[in-house]
Amino acid sequence: MKPQVYNISPDDFWRDPYPDLKTLRQNAPIAFVPQLGATLITRRDDIFDVEKKIEYFSSYQPDGLMVQLMGHNMMRKDGPDHMAERKTIFPAVSPKTVKNVWKTEFEGFTDSILENVKPEGRGDLVNIARQICGDALRVMTGLRNMTWQEIDRTSQGMIDGCANYAGDKQIEARCHDCTASIDRHIDEMAEVLRNCPDTSLLSVQLAAGMSMEQIKANIKLAISGGQNEPRDVIAGMVWALLTHPDQLALVLSGEATWMQAFEEYTRWQSPIGMSPRQMARDYELHGVTLKTGDRIFLMFGSGNRDEANFDRPDYFDMTQDASASIAFGAGPHFCAGAWASRCLISEVVLPRLFDTLPNLRLDGSTVIGGWAFRGPTTTPVTWDAEAVY
Repeated sequence: MKPQVYNISPDDFWRDPYPDLKTLRQNAPIAFVPQLGATLITRRDDIFDVEKKIEYFSSYQPDGLMVQLMGHNMMRKDGPDHMAERKTIFPAVSPKTVKNVWKTEFEGFTDSILENVKPEGRGDLVNIARQICGDALRVMTGLRNMTWQEIDRTSQGMIDGCANYAGDKQIEARCHDCTASIDRHIDEMAEVLRNCPDTSLLSVQLAAGMSMEQIKANIKLAISGGQNEPRDVIAGMVWALLTHPDQLALVLSGEATWMQAFEEYTRWQSPIGMSPRQMARDYELHGVTLKTGDRIFLMFGSGNRDEANFDRPDYFDMTQDASASIAFGAGPHFCAGAWASRCLISEVVLPRLFDTLPNLRLDGSTVIGGWAFRGPTTTPVTWDAEAVY
């Protein structure tokens, strides 16, 4: 049986995909969406299961835009090739390294950034988070010769390029300019880190003897994915907590932790809502035949609101069990930066935002959008520039 066809309004789906995803889970959990040119798998347990079946649901897409524009990074590899590169980079992103090395760095630049903006009394959290995440990537990648602004620019340029299915030549040219900038910065830092190695992503790959082609592709992957998603979570979590004062009160009173807030928010508004796969072989799921070559979207954002797995899936509620969340994936491609993201956001940035910016509150409308990547486009806030004692 072929997948059922389900039509969407792309604009509505960008603004709020959850109503359509709920309908799909209930009525057509495996459906072809012409507007996206892909078959969507929407139930959490199905996604959790098939993501591990790499012999059918393959990440290997050598002709895809990501590989063509950014190089053949480990995200677009499967099996031994993927695991070998993942093992190589592990020392740069392991829980131990995050705790013993990166957390101190995170604390230092986060304190500096927040102290600098504190006297202003207002700002856009998306912009504040953009700088914090850019600085985190500078130190973790080893590209301390890049500014956070250039990290941010190149990240967005690559993301736009990888979504450029219409073939816009200007978008493609900007993407090439961004990848060339990253290559130049890598070339500049490579000799420095050969002589003075550290725990950065560039350094550990150099020490392992990886080719520069592989190294550059994996660093571009880290920049493209490590800038926007944490930025979206930081700004989105503040919006969620300020619009749910009962939930904020749980954290501030110590009844819940910042980590619980992080896990629940990333379940509720999945910053990575989708991961693409290509069928390497025919596969039957619930009587539906997925054919070799079919384009498949694993809809993490849908799985994270599956009524079969969560008590109140459409609500931001830290009192419910979010342990079934697949916000970071579920299989061999589980996000390698998960520990760093959890540390940066829940252990460093969020508590410091509420401690450093007194009486933090929203200062206008927050617009959240996206279905493949979801987050606020703006989160205007204000605070008391001088604390009252």
